Amino acid sequence: MHRKEEANLRLPVKTPRPHGKDGQQMLDKMGSMRRTRFCGEVTKADLDTEVIVCGFVAKQRDLGSLIFIDLRDRTGIVQLAFDDTTAKEIFEKAFVVRSEYVLMAKGTVRLRASVNKDIKTGELEIFVTELKLISKAETPPFEIVEGSNVKEELRLKYRFLDLRRPDLQKNILMRHKITKLIRDYYDEKGFLEIETPMLIKSTPEGARDYLVPSRLYHGEFYALPQSPQIYKQLLMVSGFDRYMQIARCFRDEDLRADRQPEFTQIDLEMSYVDMDDVLEVNEGFARRLFKEILDVDIALPLPRLTYHEAVTKYGSDKPDTRYDMHIIDLSDLVKDSGFSVFSGAVAAGGSVRAVCAKNAVTVYTRKEIDKLTETAKGIGAKGLAWIRFSEEGTTSSFAKFMTEPEMVAITQRLDAQTGDVVFIVADRDKVTLPVLGAIRTEAAKKLDIIPKDQYNLLWITEFPFFEYNEETGGWDAMHHPFTSPLDECLDLLDSDPANVRAKAYDLVLNGTELSSGSIRITDPVLQKKMFTALGLSDEEAQFKFGFLTDAYRYGSPPHGGMGIGLDRLCMVMLHCESLRDVLAFPKVQTARELMSNAPSTVDEKQLSELGLQLKK
Repeated sequence: MHRKEEANLRLPVKTPRPHGKDGQQMLDKMGSMRRTRFCGEVTKADLDTEVIVCGFVAKQRDLGSLIFIDLRDRTGIVQLAFDDTTAKEIFEKAFVVRSEYVLMAKGTVRLRASVNKDIKTGELEIFVTELKLISKAETPPFEIVEGSNVKEELRLKYRFLDLRRPDLQKNILMRHKITKLIRDYYDEKGFLEIETPMLIKSTPEGARDYLVPSRLYHGEFYALPQSPQIYKQLLMVSGFDRYMQIARCFRDEDLRADRQPEFTQIDLEMSYVDMDDVLEVNEGFARRLFKEILDVDIALPLPRLTYHEAVTKYGSDKPDTRYDMHIIDLSDLVKDSGFSVFSGAVAAGGSVRAVCAKNAVTVYTRKEIDKLTETAKGIGAKGLAWIRFSEEGTTSSFAKFMTEPEMVAITQRLDAQTGDVVFIVADRDKVTLPVLGAIRTEAAKKLDIIPKDQYNLLWITEFPFFEYNEETGGWDAMHHPFTSPLDECLDLLDSDPANVRAKAYDLVLNGTELSSGSIRITDPVLQKKMFTALGLSDEEAQFKFGFLTDAYRYGSPPHGGMGIGLDRLCMVMLHCESLRDVLAFPKVQTARELMSNAPSTVDEKQLSELGLQLKK
């Protein structure tokens, strides 16, 4: 906390008078008392000083002639003390206090008889001379404590109580600090924070849009933005040069631990730049963020891997590089082997690849390998070949089909030693690589070899521009249709779309994709060519994106940008298992918000005003 903010906490605050009958009753309970300290900000500088604190009761301990109350607010806990010298009516009030009651207490700060090293104020307590009971509380449906193991569904139903937990409050407060730093950093770099519309034209590309029916124009719909992509490019055409926004985005897609239907993005765009310029300014942000928030030094420049390097080495375009266990190609060693699973895969244009899990033989017993095999099959593999190098000897699922020189060659290429376990997958690359990437991650977790307080940031570059859609038989844009291809790939647009690479880049942190960005197309002729390659007719392109392409006709500076997922960034930095741990009011995996039970039905009048009728 900055000194100025701390000083503000330590001054009496003139509280605005609430309106209405309930507000007046609250003021009547408070009387002339006004908070002068936050609970967690009482320090030794306050010894023998009278302070006033407010908060929720975390715990009350009745020891007969002594009563102690732990009072909690968002800054921490302070102990209130009452003894046989306390005024009778105050002692009686303290006696009836229960968990989650809301109190205001005035008293003198003194040293505690017994120190509590688990809290900031553990050496101090407040001897209470005046106590106001502001609000009583029913018994909560679960205990409000740090690290609660109560079922998440119950906690989310009572999220307003769950948010009182110290660990969850720390996450939300840390998110606030991160957000403030974001605004400060990009402001210093010349970025202007500009809001873009929330009700926009639907241009579904990839994920489904959330649609909003218009009351004034029956049969027509707004969409909630999946990102401010087109608008931020138009801001560059408008001459604002550098744009930034903490933007709310919406995607109607299936959820998982690191995905929500609504999310927050650090959205950026810059004019007169190339890829290196965009990466450089955002590397500076990463270094400052980790230093100021976590006191972690990030070395610059950040490492870069091409998409091809990342996928072939780690089996993922968002690799976790905190540990090794790289994927090794064995195809040339086994293409002529007697094991048809291997030789057949290579002959069909696929590959045979492996990972070597070091010192894993005691963890990966035959039973555990069988479990891992089922996991591999569940994500697309036909099976999982293996070798175990134990003290008792080497065993393998396929050695009987191989010659001894072939097995020696495999062992040498993988640098496998006694104690190691090798896992091998043979199939098309689109199966082999992601399956081994998943096995690599699963094995690292099981072997507990992932450093907990290490932050590996890296850029993934040169993404394929297109990805083949087997359902439609056409090509889709891997990022979005405004991404510029690499200059050396322009001649391949018509003849070899599979090998067109894009001026696109992702920022990855510990195996989580934080951002996606690119240098944009600003040439109307090239943009039209890209729409054609993606199967969009002139009419479709004009209907969906005409207001952007029309703008290019009036002059556009070269520009590029990116969007950094703020929710994911907070989740990884704070070691949270789920995005729900860094959001105040999240949705569950079914996209339902359990506290308010949204989404919900609406009445016929509302539907009629919108010109809608539900289909049974």
